[in-house]
Amino acid sequence: DTERKSKMDSYQVITDSAGALSQQMVDELGIEVIPMDITLGSDTFKDYPDRHCMPLHDFYARIATGEPFKTNQVSPAVYISTFEKYLEAGTDVLYLSFSSGMSGTYNNSVMVAKELSEKYPDRKILTVDTLGASLGQGLVVWHAAQKKKAGVPIEGVQQWVQENNRRMNHWFTVNDLNHLKRGGRLSASAALVGTMLGIKPVLNVDANGKLALIEKVRGRRQALNALVSHMEQTQEDAGNQVIFIGHSACQQDAEYVKDRVEEEFHPKKVVIGDLGLTISAHTSTDTIALFFLGKERK
Repeated sequence: DTERKSKMDSYQVITDSAGALSQQMVDELGIEVIPMDITLGSDTFKDYPDRHCMPLHDFYARIATGEPFKTNQVSPAVYISTFEKYLEAGTDVLYLSFSSGMSGTYNNSVMVAKELSEKYPDRKILTVDTLGASLGQGLVVWHAAQKKKAGVPIEGVQQWVQENNRRMNHWFTVNDLNHLKRGGRLSASAALVGTMLGIKPVLNVDANGKLALIEKVRGRRQALNALVSHMEQTQEDAGNQVIFIGHSACQQDAEYVKDRVEEEFHPKKVVIGDLGLTISAHTSTDTIALFFLGKERK
């Protein structure tokens, strides 16, 4: 009977590679990551957490030259095969998706969950929009995995994500806004600032899961400091948190922000990771982002 009960309680946390979690983190959390397809020039490859299809170094070198790219949403067929693997084994599925404000991926997952619910009426197939991207999405998934490990049932984790996804703050700065404009993530007028001398934009992800330009500061160091001061204004109980910092080929800047965050807030832990291919394709290199739970995004 106990065995049957544990089977009833068992569920798998799944996300997609827009969440940028490293292979090591994926293994530690016991989650599954669906790789998204990225097209770079004439190559299309899958964005696996271990990067075996496209080493980061090669990827950054290519996007820096302005090679055309496209990130593709996860297809219904891929969702079906990924979810069914668990459903057939009697395991429920909790899928945490890339922001619906940036991709149609979430809508595809909802459609598939509905379809599969009819085929597996005894199973739970829950999908939640993290309204996040990169390691902001990744940090939401990290929290979900901690809750699962602590014995929280699938609906409880789903509810936590729905209640807290807008509290996941994403503060970031890019060196040049033209990449975001090219990828259709920012308007041409908003991107103009990026070409002005020494002006660095500070952005966040808003309540609808879309990118928003918040302020413009002069110089890179000021932009990095601005991330920390935005954290000061929007954090809640940062001292009890795990904080994620993401970067694209600018480790030193990530270390600088980490030092500032530790000095200021003394969090439990600060994890530096890569921003991931899906997001870096749009922001290019030299992007730094800071992720933490705080006030609800506007």
